[in-house]
Amino acid sequence: MQIRLSGPLEHDSIVNGYGLRAVLWTQGCYIHCKGCQNPETWDPEGGFLVDVEDVKEELRKFKGQAGITFCGGEPSVQAEACKEIADFCRNELGWNVWSFSGYTYEQLKERGGAAWEFVKSLDALIDGPFVLEERDLTLKFRGSRNQRLLHLEHGTGKILSIE
Repeated sequence: MQIRLSGPLEHDSIVNGYGLRAVLWTQGCYIHCKGCQNPETWDPEGGFLVDVEDVKEELRKFKGQAGITFCGGEPSVQAEACKEIADFCRNELGWNVWSFSGYTYEQLKERGGAAWEFVKSLDALIDGPFVLEERDLTLKFRGSRNQRLLHLEHGTGKILSIE
């Protein structure tokens, strides 16, 4: 299986979730939020393809990480590959798993399939599109007031709490 990334894997991030985190930047997004900070990730044919196994090997080299965060682009566009990497990070590396999505939790649940299976593999989801008119730089891990930080029950996707 392959995944299309927009850039190299990052490590030691403190702005994409609690603790030191690896960050995976997916390529491809159909939402196109006005004011998006990553419009270069929109093109589903942009970035570069990499084998998921190679991503796992690279992640194994990262030391001291508390978790991984999937950013983009829109991770649910490549939900199957993201879920495989998420499961690896949880089961093999012992990391917690977060993702951003321009879709709401409810939209992803309704969509079902691979997108919902990916959500069920998460510990936290920052959901909803970036809305320029609601931009708020004081929010932790979010860009606009409409976005939510949802803490999820791993395996079921049930919302445990909302920040």
